[in-house]
Amino acid sequence: MQIGSEPLTGAVGERERLQCLATYRLMDTPPEPRFDRIARLAADVFDAPIALISVLDKRRQWVKARVGLDVEATPRSISFCAHTIRESGVLVVPDTLCDSRFADNPLVRDDPRVRFYAGAPLIAAGGHAIGAVCIADRQPREGFSDAHRRLLADLAALAMEQMELRRSEIVRAAAIGFADASDAGMIAVDVRGRIEFVNRAALCLFGYEQNQMLGRSLEMLIPDRMRSAHRAGMARAAAGETLKLVGKTIEVPGLRADGSEFPLELSMSAWTDEGGGLGIGAIMRDISARRERDARLLHLAHTDDLTGLSNRRDLEDRLTGLLERGTAASVVLIDLDDFRSVNDGLGQSVGDSLLQAVALRLRADAPAGATVSRFSGDDFALLLPDIVDPEQLEALGQTIISTMDRPFELDGMAFRVGISLGIASTPLGGSEAEELIASADIALHQAKQAGGRTACSFQPTMRSVALARRSLQSELRRAVERGEFELHYQPQITLADGRVHGMEALLRWRHPQRGLLLPGAFLPALEPMAVTLPLGWWILDEACRQLANWRRAGIGHFRVAVNLFSAQYRAGTLTRQVRDALVRNGLEASALELEVTETIALHNDDAALATIDELMRSGVHIAFDDFGTGYASLSTLQNFPLTTLKIDRGFIRDFLTSPKDAAIVRAMLNMGHELGLETVAEGIETGAQEEALRAAGCLLGQGYHFSRPIPAGEVAAFCSRLRPTYGERRAAKVHAL
Repeated sequence: MQIGSEPLTGAVGERERLQCLATYRLMDTPPEPRFDRIARLAADVFDAPIALISVLDKRRQWVKARVGLDVEATPRSISFCAHTIRESGVLVVPDTLCDSRFADNPLVRDDPRVRFYAGAPLIAAGGHAIGAVCIADRQPREGFSDAHRRLLADLAALAMEQMELRRSEIVRAAAIGFADASDAGMIAVDVRGRIEFVNRAALCLFGYEQNQMLGRSLEMLIPDRMRSAHRAGMARAAAGETLKLVGKTIEVPGLRADGSEFPLELSMSAWTDEGGGLGIGAIMRDISARRERDARLLHLAHTDDLTGLSNRRDLEDRLTGLLERGTAASVVLIDLDDFRSVNDGLGQSVGDSLLQAVALRLRADAPAGATVSRFSGDDFALLLPDIVDPEQLEALGQTIISTMDRPFELDGMAFRVGISLGIASTPLGGSEAEELIASADIALHQAKQAGGRTACSFQPTMRSVALARRSLQSELRRAVERGEFELHYQPQITLADGRVHGMEALLRWRHPQRGLLLPGAFLPALEPMAVTLPLGWWILDEACRQLANWRRAGIGHFRVAVNLFSAQYRAGTLTRQVRDALVRNGLEASALELEVTETIALHNDDAALATIDELMRSGVHIAFDDFGTGYASLSTLQNFPLTTLKIDRGFIRDFLTSPKDAAIVRAMLNMGHELGLETVAEGIETGAQEEALRAAGCLLGQGYHFSRPIPAGEVAAFCSRLRPTYGERRAAKVHAL
């Protein structure tokens, strides 16, 4: 039942009813003895366990007095009294379970399990029903007579009289008891608009003495241009119409004694005095200071606090205005490459200084009339009205890239920060602000995919690529939910004797239509997604579970290696998750190896590195994967907690044919030996490579020469045939000698 969403007698009638209710100021007020007595009387007279006096606004029922039910408010949609105020008289429901309007009501199905209800509406001046006096029982009742109905209606009339009295007391107290102690101006006038009361704050507000205001027309405080509307409103009030502004807070101009105008906030109320005349009151405040503060806040709301640039909201508002006026425009999105390494490595204060320096250079390069904005973090933007020429935009992009490529000197340090730019123009990039910015973002993504330090202009074909990426990410979310991922395992072999030293767990996606997918088909789209965290914890636990199963089956005593996502190192729970996975599967710490990429090693903060160090000291192996392909330096190896160094397959591929690669591999093997690290050569594909690496001192190998990644169910068979193969080969070599 959506009772609360339906008007009582049409939209106008409901609006007038709510205005009338507001004049009584009953919503959200505490209990009062005068109403409590009436509620108790109703309960006693009708021998009812529950009795309420309540009022209803647009969405709620407020219980002003109650007996037998400890509730202050309910949604109007489940209120029995919402039905009562629609009735012309008393509403009686002998058995709620037999009434389709109430049978499914939660007040009937659950506590207090109302079975009987009778309510009489509270009829205010003007005939508006603002609430009800009601009784209820947890048992059905029959025979609620006409006399009972009249008695309940009399109690409602009594409650209404108290509400009228209360309203008069509130106005009187506001006008007399507290008026002069208030810093708000208060004025009361009669139906003809003559001032009958004014407090000291109002005198100060308008600059008059009391004798200059009492008995005078309220028009003396109203600017000339507003007086005709004021007279019309007072005439409607004198004719008995409801004042539309009663119960509302509005802003109007006020007129001081010196003739100056100022912004005025006022709240109006109306009442009927003892002689039946209409009284109107207003509480007023000078909001000049607020207006000035709002203007300052508006400026702050559209300005980035750190750089002083326009913020995203301001740029979007300006872009919307340009497009609505039919003005051509371009948006340039700018992202700093590797800003995080500056922020994390040198501290936030240096990072902030860099952002401020970038803002200054962007302002210097921006054409006249452009809006320079900081979107968020290290993301900036330019809004260029009337500039859509591709050559001009390309030249601007190259200028910005060249400018940013100059070294920044901050806190005695000099360093360079590259940028990537995405450019979109109307009409190709879109005709609405959101669409144009999204197109620029797509182009920015292309620029970063191209390696950064470049500008890319949006082309419609890019949108299909972005849509495909979003579609793939949607599929990946569903794949995580449906458990479509599985692990395959690639052996790591001891080159001296052919034993299985370890198994590297590798992620695969069993796509329902495309079959088994390797990480290259989905990992770039998966990496930035939030689902990588729960998926990463699943990989960790699943690899440990599978290793425990192999050990129970007597399949070797090797360890398992797991590649974790960057998000897992930043989550702050890696130590606990690893410990729980090991304990849950009955494994010792040395049974697990975590593989760390250069990106993680370079970009993680001290807390993440401390976590890895703690894991290594607990016995977990830490491997540096794909060493030599990124920006890791020797100092990284020196400072980073490691047990294993994995030489990238790119060096192994040409180990036998490229003297340079051979020299690099030998250097890595020697370095690993000197640092006390296990060294694994990845990507071994031939027996010749294996023999040459063994001769060079490499102890461990991994690659298709030994085995492709295989499902868990094939590991036992692989291990059983591995030893004879090596035995035969070693015997053959001895025989040849």
